[in-house]
Amino acid sequence: MKEKIRETLEQLNRTGNELPGTERHLCPPPDRRQVVRVIKGLQALLFPMCFRREDPEMTDELLLENTLELLGREVCAAMRFREDAGDPEQAAEEICDAFAGKLPRIRELLLKDVEALYEGDPAANSREEVMICYPGFYAISIYRLAHELEMLKTPLIPRIMTEFAHEKTGIDIHPGAKVGEYFFIDHGTGIVVGETTTIGNHVKLYQGVTLGARSFELDENGNPVKKIKRHPDIGNHVVIYANATILGGDTVIGDGCVIGGNTWLTHSVPAGSTVSYTSTEDRR
Repeated sequence: MKEKIRETLEQLNRTGNELPGTERHLCPPPDRRQVVRVIKGLQALLFPMCFRREDPEMTDELLLENTLELLGREVCAAMRFREDAGDPEQAAEEICDAFAGKLPRIRELLLKDVEALYEGDPAANSREEVMICYPGFYAISIYRLAHELEMLKTPLIPRIMTEFAHEKTGIDIHPGAKVGEYFFIDHGTGIVVGETTTIGNHVKLYQGVTLGARSFELDENGNPVKKIKRHPDIGNHVVIYANATILGGDTVIGDGCVIGGNTWLTHSVPAGSTVSYTSTEDRR
């Protein structure tokens, strides 16, 4: 058995060393469990009435200090995956300082999201119910935190955060997407929002909505070109009902549109339009 173990490890090491960038990545990556602790610490700081703290007696100052220190360690580990990081510890400190300054604005945005959910859903009995129970708010709260870290060019951590939200809620919002104020997600399961999506203010998404890419531009080697506009732009006061699919970087949904359930769109829609799905049988 020991001989087989040694043989297997030798083969694994040879295989691993053939991967691009393996030597640069020999240091441990960020710890997903610690990133989740950061999420929970930030949620408890921003909304102490709805998210429990690990230590109920901990002051806001100590909670923020501990959470930023934990975030800094994980960002430092992640910076090794960015070519232009320079000194990882210094870069992590700068990111955490800048991120801390954005927390008041994040809370303002999230309070507006709570208002949109409470006002938009007749089943919501209180704003506290929205914050404690609604998967839409849970996913949005993590997205808003992750987005700010993404804008600070933090590698890995934002995706770990939003993939945790995806795992918990079934809602997949890429941290690179740009989402306006009063964002409403009802039910939420199966929602996908791609990296280069832009969403205006007062937008409502229902379960199963996909804001995705229509096709991928390829480079000379046949590989998908990264960091180009691939996902749609959604205007203000748009409602997109369950299982609608909107694709393409040049697709624009104008202000005030209503997109019906099960609709498939790969072209722009002018402001004020209502788009609905019509089956073949309905057209006969």
